[in-house]
Amino acid sequence: MKVFAIGDLHLSSVVNKPMDIFGDNWKNHQEKIVKNWSETVGDNDIVFVVGDISWGTKIKEGKADLDIIADLPGKKYFVRGNHDYWWSTANALKKLYIDNDDMNFLNTNFVTVSNFAVCSTRGWLTPNDESFEEKDMVIYKREANRLKISLEQAKNAGFNDYIVLLHYPPTNSNFDDTLFLQIIEEYKPKYVIYGHLHGKEGFEYGIKGEHNGIEYHLVSSDYIDFIPKEIISNL
Repeated sequence: MKVFAIGDLHLSSVVNKPMDIFGDNWKNHQEKIVKNWSETVGDNDIVFVVGDISWGTKIKEGKADLDIIADLPGKKYFVRGNHDYWWSTANALKKLYIDNDDMNFLNTNFVTVSNFAVCSTRGWLTPNDESFEEKDMVIYKREANRLKISLEQAKNAGFNDYIVLLHYPPTNSNFDDTLFLQIIEEYKPKYVIYGHLHGKEGFEYGIKGEHNGIEYHLVSSDYIDFIPKEIISNL
């Protein structure tokens, strides 16, 4: 079994939202993702999808894009992104795929993948980000607390090995200390996987590689050339 991750699919099979206005590499990006996913991921593999899944605003629009992913190989775990306006609750979304164990939706809870507890939250902008406003402080603290709750639940259940899934990066472009980083350093997950960042300049703002014994993976689809990134080769 292998573990892959990808984020920011920005599918729009129902909503007219072409992505190639953001660069030529986005041309026919949905077809690229489907082709690359099908050629890379096996039926028994795991895929973490870290947000910005669909441009839909209503649940039926989001489901049209989820159905495309449902037909692809692998067992999928989804985290909400800032553009996933169609997302209601993880429990409500799971009911859409009640007979499909390959479609799983995370929010504050944790799930078990082999010996790992997979803990997640959406994340948010962090202080000193150029877009951070006073109103963002409440959401920032709430999202950090959700990550803490998820990890603490896993710890209390007896887990020592964690994977953290976020949509937003855990820090800002200055790589300042944040509540997210403090929580990550406290629980020491093996992997932190996130997306959200786009374009050559944006890619530079994300922690990547090993830091303090933790592997950070940026998996925005344009950063990984629309090919699910292999995180673990043999689980």
